Amino acid sequence: MANIPKLHPATTVANIKTCILVTLDYEGTQYNNWSTLMQLHCRAHMVLDHIIPAAPPSPTTESEADKVAAKAMWQRLDDIVRQWIYGTISNDLLNTILDQEDSALDAWNRLVRLFQSNKSARSLHLDTLFTTTKLDQFSGIKPYCTCIKVLSDNLRSVGAPVSNDIMVLRLLQGLTAKYKSFRTNVQHRVPLPRSRRSALCWNSKRTPV
Repeated sequence: MANIPKLHPATTVANIKTCILVTLDYEGTQYNNWSTLMQLHCRAHMVLDHIIPAAPPSPTTESEADKVAAKAMWQRLDDIVRQWIYGTISNDLLNTILDQEDSALDAWNRLVRLFQSNKSARSLHLDTLFTTTKLDQFSGIKPYCTCIKVLSDNLRSVGAPVSNDIMVLRLLQGLTAKYKSFRTNVQHRVPLPRSRRSALCWNSKRTPV
């Protein structure tokens, strides 16, 4: 009975957007999340070396036919990974980095350079967003807290980590007037608690609008 070639895991992904739910855009606030999710996805589907090169493989005694087949499979997988990258970024960003001759690694590195090469400017932009974001810009507590958390993670990724105390105080400062008593209670605690997201969500349910 002839051997049936096994499907490579990467070839079974029908829609990358069902696996990576964030879309990277020029704003870059989702870069840390997008990069982490893409790396996890590539590792799980055995193609991480297409964006983060591994050590060169040891010489083999493969036949020429096997080498040609392996090269063709590598190119196919590389095109798949490149499609994943292109399929999870905004159209404006795609128009900026798209190059017909690129490999997946080329596309990946273009995004790395775009979002990490100028860390000072990125840090300043993210810090401005971090310090000016307020609850009244959102539909509720959960999206507000999530935004602050994402901005904090992105600041860390550009070498400007936010301490727990600053994180808690920033969350409190952005609250609306109806959370005044909650804010006062937390601000007078020493040391400040590590996370207030759960408490904020609970408090929002019991605080009348």
